[in-house]
Amino acid sequence: MARADIKTADGLRRAFVDFFAAREHTVVPSASLIPFDPSIMFTVAGMVPFKPYFVGEETAPYNRAVSVQKCVRAGGKHNDLDDVGRTKRHLVFFEMLGNFSFGDYFKEKAIPWGWELATEVFGFDGDQLWITVHESDDEAEQIWHDVVGVPMSRIQRLGDKDNFWQMGDVGPCGPCSEIHIDRGSAFGPDGGPLNDPKGDRFLEFWNLVFMQYNQAGDGSRTRLPRPSIDTGAGFERILTLVQGVDSIWETDLLSPLIDTGRRLSGAEYKIGDYEHRPSFSLRVLAEHARSSMMMINDGVFPSNEGRGYVLRRIIRRAVRHAYLLGCEKLVMPSLVETSLGIMKSAYPELATNSDFILGVITREEEKFRATLRNGLTILEDEMAGDKKPSKQSQISGTAAFTLHDTYGFPLELTQEIAGERGVAVDTDGF
Repeated sequence: MARADIKTADGLRRAFVDFFAAREHTVVPSASLIPFDPSIMFTVAGMVPFKPYFVGEETAPYNRAVSVQKCVRAGGKHNDLDDVGRTKRHLVFFEMLGNFSFGDYFKEKAIPWGWELATEVFGFDGDQLWITVHESDDEAEQIWHDVVGVPMSRIQRLGDKDNFWQMGDVGPCGPCSEIHIDRGSAFGPDGGPLNDPKGDRFLEFWNLVFMQYNQAGDGSRTRLPRPSIDTGAGFERILTLVQGVDSIWETDLLSPLIDTGRRLSGAEYKIGDYEHRPSFSLRVLAEHARSSMMMINDGVFPSNEGRGYVLRRIIRRAVRHAYLLGCEKLVMPSLVETSLGIMKSAYPELATNSDFILGVITREEEKFRATLRNGLTILEDEMAGDKKPSKQSQISGTAAFTLHDTYGFPLELTQEIAGERGVAVDTDGF
């Protein structure tokens, strides 16, 4: 049973940080979503700000750290944008809980602390927890079994695909061990994580990465100067579990935004129904409003390239879904105001920057709405083929470019809309 004080987003953040602060970890505030590392577009994981310490480029000012890091996964290798709204778990913006050791402790402390956090702070039943380790990691398996006391029947070995972590094609990496919670037979058959590749029943919520190597561009790996620890857990996923709800959309971070979307649109929302189109659109609106707010707060602005283009895609995807719901008036400012009320206690700078954020969001929505209706008409004509005897099987690159250049449709938005109708887009001719 989860402690009562962690059943809110603010309480969970506080309890996590306090746990590791009591174990001599320096509390490090979240870094910006704009990383110093030029190889990635956004901060995609909790360890990104600490990368120079892991590879030995800089000396860390502390040996242990704990953080709640803002992350975005959209664009580049790490991209969850197109899955938002379609599943129970995918987000563009999320927070990552993490504790880190820079050549201080290693598996001998990280593993028992991970178990203690899961069972004593998060309140999870130890008998419902399963462990995966890398197929070569005898040491981790031994600690889980001999020190923590997890039965061998609930420890499974997996290969590189599941239990070897790396941030990108180059950089720090190493084998990892994951903690999974068994959500019960209603979510799938028994057999542990090995038999549940989608993680519906055996949900992974904690990843302990044992940083031992630095990977070069040619794929070769050299040992890091000092083995280190990088752990990570999706904050929203943990919150889903401790609040006892079925998905991230029912947590206190996102359900108020869905309620705002319902009020603005008059649309019905069906919890857990991923085939219901209005519900899908409401989830997209909720997530994209929050993501846009956090990105603008950290200095990302809508543009036609780089991070700004990703932000523009996010906002315009949301506006298109508002249009599908029949919203004739602006919706993003109201959604952002709802999210500001939720997030400002954790990130006080949101309150300071609120007017600026709302101004950027408002201008971008107004700009796209001015051309959206005409652009959709052009796209519908292309898909239906008004003057053709049969439906189009492909939208020409010329039409896609016109939608982009004249009507402000990002190519990816045209692809998404066309894909919903089973129509391809000629990207080579774009």
